[in-house]
Amino acid sequence: MKRKTFITILWISLGTGIFFFTLFNDDKSFKNLFLYILNSFIYSFVLTFGNTIVNDLLNKKYSWIEQTKQRTIYGVLAMIVTNVVLIFFCNYLVFVIINGMPKEYFFSEKMNFTNWFILNVAFLISAILHAKGFMVELKKNTKKEVVEQKLIAKSANAQFESLKNQLDPHFLFNSLNVLSALIDENPDQAQKFTSSMSKIYRYVLEQKDKELVTIEDEIEFAKTYCNLLKTRFEDSVEFTFDIQPDDRQKFVVPLSLQLLLENCIKHNLATSSKPLHIRIFTEEKFLCIENNLQPREQIKESAGIGLANIVQRYALLTKDHVYIEKSDQLFKVKIPILTQKTSQTMTTYTPQSTENVAYERAVKRVKELKGFYGNLISYCIIIPFLVIINLLTSPREIWFYWPMLGWGIGLLAHGMSVFAIGKNWEEKEIQKILNRENQK
Repeated sequence: MKRKTFITILWISLGTGIFFFTLFNDDKSFKNLFLYILNSFIYSFVLTFGNTIVNDLLNKKYSWIEQTKQRTIYGVLAMIVTNVVLIFFCNYLVFVIINGMPKEYFFSEKMNFTNWFILNVAFLISAILHAKGFMVELKKNTKKEVVEQKLIAKSANAQFESLKNQLDPHFLFNSLNVLSALIDENPDQAQKFTSSMSKIYRYVLEQKDKELVTIEDEIEFAKTYCNLLKTRFEDSVEFTFDIQPDDRQKFVVPLSLQLLLENCIKHNLATSSKPLHIRIFTEEKFLCIENNLQPREQIKESAGIGLANIVQRYALLTKDHVYIEKSDQLFKVKIPILTQKTSQTMTTYTPQSTENVAYERAVKRVKELKGFYGNLISYCIIIPFLVIINLLTSPREIWFYWPMLGWGIGLLAHGMSVFAIGKNWEEKEIQKILNRENQK
């Protein structure tokens, strides 16, 4: 037992001992005061120590967060058994051994009422300890979840930045290769290409730090880049754009078309007799780039930056997949069209929003628990007083069990709804049905 807990028990024992000594004792002697404080300490220490051990054992075996239902059921059973044993032990120690009560009187009807009354107080203390344990576990789990989400966010953002930083050298390297070829083939065209390339590279610098750009901006850039490719390949390459007007203000990852156009040129033959036809169009919720398949013999293995970069960036931004379709005649890549500027995954993993979601969920859970434990504490306090009033005013007419039974049923239903048996059970069943339907 921790030192702080032991000191708290001492203060509680001192306070309750003085309280009962003042109100319920006619012999105001120092000996009686000491006995009241000693009795109070025995109850406080035994009940707290016993319930703490049981709580710790249950917490090690059953998690409040992951096994809420089992932890609640076993907690209630353990609370009843533990407190019944501890109360009878304490009562026997205090009344029989310390105060010298005859053993026959200990099992009398009046003493049974005393046992029952003190047992309710013990249940109240045990319920408070259970509530405290749950709150501590919930707080730890919330902090752990926030930390994990922050780490995921940092990892995702770092990976996303790393992918975007591949674009600069990749674009520059391929553009310089085209320029180098043009210098030998057509110096005049090389000069025009250099001027146009500076404008395109400015777009690359402007867009590379953005998560998403509009399809309209990406198409205009792609058209400019296609003009550069036409400068080199002339009639060996043909481009067709077929973009639905409704899709122009939707979003894609920046420079995706430029990377895919590079792939088309890099991996396919393009000659005047066998031109390469590249078509860029929208299809349902995808932006597609399609070309006739004319595989080029690869001198060296490709680095695989272009298409892999797009696939990985989309994986970080959305659950929608990039699709690659290949036949004997055509090669087609479909990239998802996104309707929101901020993607779902990146928003979910933003540290601030993660904290807010975790905090709101924790606040909601705490309110539910406060309501239940407030109801439980009220029950444990009010019902014993009703019993006392009933027995003092009309002992021959027993009526206290009606409110005790009615309120008890309501309390049981309240506990079932809070501890993963009510609404949570419905949500789990709904999720199971949805999962089965999705697997069909």
